[in-house]
Amino acid sequence: MVRVRFAPSPTGYLHIGNARTALFNYLFARKNNGVFVLRIENTDVERSNSRFEESIIEDLKWLGLSWDEGPDTGGPYQPYRQMDRLNLYREYANRLLSEGKAYRCWCTREEIEKRAKTGGYDNYCRNISDAQISKFQSEGRKPVLRFKVPEKEVIVKDIIRGTIRFEADSINDFVIMKSNEIPTFHFAVVIDDFEMKITHVIRGEDHLSNTPKHILIFEALGQTPPQFAHMSMTLGPDRTRLSKRHGATSVRQYRESGFLSNAMFNYLALLGWSSKDNQEIFSKQQLIQEFSLEACNKSNAIFDPAKLLWMNSQYMKMKSAKEITELSIPFLEKAGYEKSNIERHRQIIEKIVELEKEKFRILEDVPERVAPYITEDIDWNLQLLQKFGIPETSKILSEILPEIKKIEQFERSAIENIIRKFCKEKNLKTGEVFHPLRFALTGMTKGPGLFELMEILGRDVSVRRIEKFLKKSMKDDN
Repeated sequence: MVRVRFAPSPTGYLHIGNARTALFNYLFARKNNGVFVLRIENTDVERSNSRFEESIIEDLKWLGLSWDEGPDTGGPYQPYRQMDRLNLYREYANRLLSEGKAYRCWCTREEIEKRAKTGGYDNYCRNISDAQISKFQSEGRKPVLRFKVPEKEVIVKDIIRGTIRFEADSINDFVIMKSNEIPTFHFAVVIDDFEMKITHVIRGEDHLSNTPKHILIFEALGQTPPQFAHMSMTLGPDRTRLSKRHGATSVRQYRESGFLSNAMFNYLALLGWSSKDNQEIFSKQQLIQEFSLEACNKSNAIFDPAKLLWMNSQYMKMKSAKEITELSIPFLEKAGYEKSNIERHRQIIEKIVELEKEKFRILEDVPERVAPYITEDIDWNLQLLQKFGIPETSKILSEILPEIKKIEQFERSAIENIIRKFCKEKNLKTGEVFHPLRFALTGMTKGPGLFELMEILGRDVSVRRIEKFLKKSMKDDN
């Protein structure tokens, strides 16, 4: 059975590149009816934080990923946090030590740097005498444990990149256990992978140089290495490593800006992978059916926020007004609207969302668009007010106001008939009436159709806002 894993370190929020790695593992597992494992690599004690672990799990779930085994779900190979597995690593380390496949190294960093000619360790402690060891012990030194790298070529057969060869002298003896008896990444990841029966390791290209070390440890312990697939790196639009200078880099930031989870899922799946017919919009099930590691590109994947924004707008259009309204509630609250006010105006919000849906790009756009319809405190821009608050405009609004008050069935068709009739009788262009009316009602110069928005607001609110605007414009004229 296919078994894959995603193993984040809880030292920060879920990075876009790491989310993509998790997604590819998930797609591969589901495509092959396999098992997807979530494992927490928290051996970096100083930087790891349970708060980040919680946020990573939250963001993965928001993205639409589910796992079969993990720290929050359990499983046959628990525990799934590395710091809860220390005794296991120490047992395997002692085994390698007793078999002569590892040795204690007493060198300080300064000594290593002083001796190093080509960078890296010179294997100094491989064959030191007992007297030297006693001397180091008397100095109070605490040794690390180094893996004794055999003199052999290591061949990596990568599903995405093909066969890659690493020469025998390209790897120095490397540390597998630190002086505090906490394993290094190289050692813990290998022990976990074969203990958890991982069949495929799908990870970023930046780990490719680590893979020969991992294969050697597998072989030293008499284990068959899993199959490897190294995904291309995730770069920014300028083709440099994705960083803060490119804008948001974590899933959390995009989530809090109002991006939709299924749009993010879809977009990340297309970074470094594409379908045969270059389709762009996929359902989750379609991606699972079509995904394959063999179709992944070797070239770097470019994360383009503008393309993601476009894709998100497509998903916004596909959602119902009711769904968008529900998803927008946290963003309306963040904009300062009380929950009771939102609930009171929910029907109005849904109607505005339905009219404006084509213009939304992210959920964060919603509060600005619906604000004029759920608040009595219209903020008329002073500069625009000068344009629409001139005496001629005030005269037009004053004359049409009584006509609006007379409309009994305050519906779109009736409203349109009265306003167009007014324009004709007064010999006015429609824009001379429509624009100031919209501005008086919403404080905006753009938005839904005038007659639709008046129907949504209702007669009482529409009249009250026009009167309020007239009062303000006349006050400003004075």
